[in-house]
Amino acid sequence: MNFPCRRRLRYCLLGLVLGFAQLAHAGAIHDVRGFLPDLRFALEGPGGKTVTQQAFLGKTVVVYFGYTNCPDICPTTMAQLAQIMKNLGSLAANLRVVFISVDPHRDTPARMQAYVHAFFDKDAVGLTGTDRQIADVARRYRVAYKIDKPRPGGDGNYEVSHSRGIYIFDNKGRARLLASDSDSVKDLTGSLRTLMTQAAG
Repeated sequence: MNFPCRRRLRYCLLGLVLGFAQLAHAGAIHDVRGFLPDLRFALEGPGGKTVTQQAFLGKTVVVYFGYTNCPDICPTTMAQLAQIMKNLGSLAANLRVVFISVDPHRDTPARMQAYVHAFFDKDAVGLTGTDRQIADVARRYRVAYKIDKPRPGGDGNYEVSHSRGIYIFDNKGRARLLASDSDSVKDLTGSLRTLMTQAAG
């Protein structure tokens, strides 16, 4: 299946994870407790340092897979997440947004961090890695992506296709919610506020 990032074609990762493709197209936010694995990775972060899930213990984590050259979907989704952070007010201090690249050939640690800082603040993290590292994390969370080969005689640019799930983990690193970029900012804010309030209690 090919689903270019530049096109607003609806695709739901939950169809790959749970087989509920029709539910996914409805744009609902799904409870994935017991269906997706806990947060776990080892990738390159700021300064080329290895970052693992241990860096986010005690924080609710929102993970999105994409790439910095994405022309529209990724910037739009990141802007939505930035608005959600604002909507959460003081709760946002306990939330971390993690943007994981599926285009490690172009997305260096410095480029990733500059990208997330353009949308968020110093607490947001952009992560990249080797082909193998990215493939391992993508496989763990059933993220589908495809890197096209550059056109012969072209400018060296190429297209990357990827699924568009928004993964939400609680403050103990457990997978809790799976959303789509078609879900509204209002609904995502409400779901995150409920999750974080419950965790605080």
